[in-house]
Amino acid sequence: MAHKHLVNDPATLVVDSLKGLATLNPTIQFDETHRVVYRKNAKSRVSLLSGGGSGHEPAHAGFVGEGLLDAAVCGNIFASPNVAQIRRGVDLVTGEKGSLIVVMNYTGDALHFGLAAEQYRAKGGPGDVRVLMVGDDVAVGRQQGSIVGRRGLAGTILVYKIASALSDRGAELDAVEDVAKYATTRLGTLGVGLDHCNVPGTKAGESHLSADQVELGMGIHNEPGTSKIAIPKVSELVGEMLGRIVDTTDADRSFVDFKHDGSDEVVLLVNNLGSISELELGGITNEAVKWLDNKRIQTRRVLAGTYMTSLNMPGFSLTLLLLPRSGDKYSSQQILELLDAPASAPGWAWSSKAEPGKVGAKTQEAVAAKGREVDLAPADGTAFLDAITRACHAVIEAEPELTKQDQIAGDGDAGLTLEAGAKGILKAIKEGKLTGKNAIEDVGVIAEVVEEDMGGTSGALYSIFFAGLGKALRDEAGKGAKSTTPEVWSAAAEGALQTLYKYTRARPPSRTLVDPLEAFVAALPAKGLSAAADDAHAAADKTKELVAKAGRGAYVNQEDLKKREVPDPGAWGIWRIVDGLRGYVA
Repeated sequence: MAHKHLVNDPATLVVDSLKGLATLNPTIQFDETHRVVYRKNAKSRVSLLSGGGSGHEPAHAGFVGEGLLDAAVCGNIFASPNVAQIRRGVDLVTGEKGSLIVVMNYTGDALHFGLAAEQYRAKGGPGDVRVLMVGDDVAVGRQQGSIVGRRGLAGTILVYKIASALSDRGAELDAVEDVAKYATTRLGTLGVGLDHCNVPGTKAGESHLSADQVELGMGIHNEPGTSKIAIPKVSELVGEMLGRIVDTTDADRSFVDFKHDGSDEVVLLVNNLGSISELELGGITNEAVKWLDNKRIQTRRVLAGTYMTSLNMPGFSLTLLLLPRSGDKYSSQQILELLDAPASAPGWAWSSKAEPGKVGAKTQEAVAAKGREVDLAPADGTAFLDAITRACHAVIEAEPELTKQDQIAGDGDAGLTLEAGAKGILKAIKEGKLTGKNAIEDVGVIAEVVEEDMGGTSGALYSIFFAGLGKALRDEAGKGAKSTTPEVWSAAAEGALQTLYKYTRARPPSRTLVDPLEAFVAALPAKGLSAAADDAHAAADKTKELVAKAGRGAYVNQEDLKKREVPDPGAWGIWRIVDGLRGYVA
């Protein structure tokens, strides 16, 4: 449980945060006394208000802005605002067309917002004020919530986004309230947490979950969930959560009218409850769309990000909004148009306003002119592939040696990185991607493989070198070369080295891979391949004595490296590659 916080004073945290929001967004105003954030000049339409306890940021104050809320009334952390605060918010934004208050279904909010609305009506303000409570939590069954109903969760955001968009079109209060009510009947949300959150200013409690557990059905106020399970793969967890939302077999927990006949269309909201990384959230989003596709539920829109938190809770929630079917009072397109309508507020995350992309699907692409196709055949295609194969096996066999060197001189991954590239090239040969028929194409494939399979700095350097080698071979073909010769390879290697030097400042002697690489390229025209490999060996071995000017060794204690007589693993890897090429006759 994360229990460290950056605050001036827990007692002033809510006001301090709202002041920061008002600084960030100059289109809003902040009534500090009543802790109301509101839009200027909001009385010309049906106003949308929300609010509740703080600690759910960006909800609700972060959604005050054009196309969203006109006002948000903020209580203390996890505590409903009082009636006086709410009345102030209503007064600030309610005009002749009236207001709709959309809040999450919690007892305190129901009482306080309801009372404020009744007091406003009794006073006889310029327009009517109505309250809509949103309950979208499927973790609370009908029997358990028979009196209080379902809890309100992140689905509330979708309700007031849709209602606000209709209000922007000039609709009257009856119509705005009706579309909001309709949306609430088609929402299901389930949250999950790896732990509870910690309220600033309170003592950190002990975790109620073990290190390998996750809790399903958690609320946004530290309420316990309905069950604890061992942490599964995210695909299994997402499947379990969505399965509960769309289930129609459990009479106690089935709240949304899914048909499961291929006609269901949904809006998916993936919500970060506080401290799930963006990296993880992306994987969750991908698995959710995949699961829905597999169940023949069409995902028409995806929204993913931080919409409604529980302070710093390490968890997330999934919400499905079931879109209308043919014959409903609204059409699917009408709801989507309202959801896609422009909105401007700090808390509203980017959305595509389109159906999600299909990963791996074939697309029509405008193909840029590639230039003239050029053939440059190796003198002996079989010998060419044999040499590449020997070089790859040499690197794979050297992996333990390179890894040991890099554990001393770097971060320990040099051997595994080169091994991954070598295995990728061998796989390309096996799959027929390297044919031995066109040196230009084969070198291009090698460049792509090392870029994809190696990664890191080494992968980039190797890929640049081989891309430069392919370009240089194409240039040689343009000069009239019909097949590779020692002269062609020597000229191409020199061109590739110069391409590499455009993107790295390392020059010999630097205790990097360029030391043996330049030695090899320089010796190749006059000495031939085998003798050039010997020069590369000497240059790689010489790195034991050098002070690192670039690369991994530049960050390591230089005196220690000298004492241990460790060559640069990147340089040693180059030597092992060119050593494996011995015997090839261009």
